[in-house]
Amino acid sequence: MERETREVVIPGQPLEGPGLRPGSGTYSAGGRIFAALLGIRDDRGGEVNVIPLAGRYFPIVGDAVIGQVIEMGVGHWLLDINAPYPAPLHATESPWEVEYGDTGSFLGIGDLVLVEVLSVDENRRVQVTMQREGLERLEGGQLVTVAPAKVPRLIGKKGSMVSTIKNYTKCRIFVGQNGRVWIDGKPEDVAATVEVIRLIERFAQAVGLTETVDRYLAHKYRRSG
Repeated sequence: MERETREVVIPGQPLEGPGLRPGSGTYSAGGRIFAALLGIRDDRGGEVNVIPLAGRYFPIVGDAVIGQVIEMGVGHWLLDINAPYPAPLHATESPWEVEYGDTGSFLGIGDLVLVEVLSVDENRRVQVTMQREGLERLEGGQLVTVAPAKVPRLIGKKGSMVSTIKNYTKCRIFVGQNGRVWIDGKPEDVAATVEVIRLIERFAQAVGLTETVDRYLAHKYRRSG
């Protein structure tokens, strides 16, 4: 079974584990893997990554992220995914049959999409796809940004934290690994969700945070009801 960790690591710290491969935010030397930056250790699929505690998001293949269209070409859209470089979404990786030169009929500048990181090359240039179940254009709603390192805490173990929030607020919530969170629902419920996200962001290292959030929302909704 893969480990679920929120270990904070520092540059140069060895990242031990059987059969691990170096991923984003790491380097290898002398047959060992080391952290390349200050961040949160993230093991998945036999690969060890380090998510920076501060700064921009460093993409990992398979991550679900929220992108915003910043440019359109005849056969692709260019997305800001809060990473060092924008990510192209090619028309062939979209869920639509897009005629050459007709990209603007499907997505425009400023539109939000939930996509998956398809590939990352050695220069950290990224390509993304929408050809996976659950990936879609996000219409309406409100976008909130948190530090990418806080995303595992916001999601919770096996989705426990975000499920708790959804159960109380009844909002649709998509949490991107790039630190962007999309929320849609009644205005008062969206406001409550944003309030809780800021609470989680502030106390991300606290023990028993899911239970604290549950009590907080139970009190808030009992009072407002």
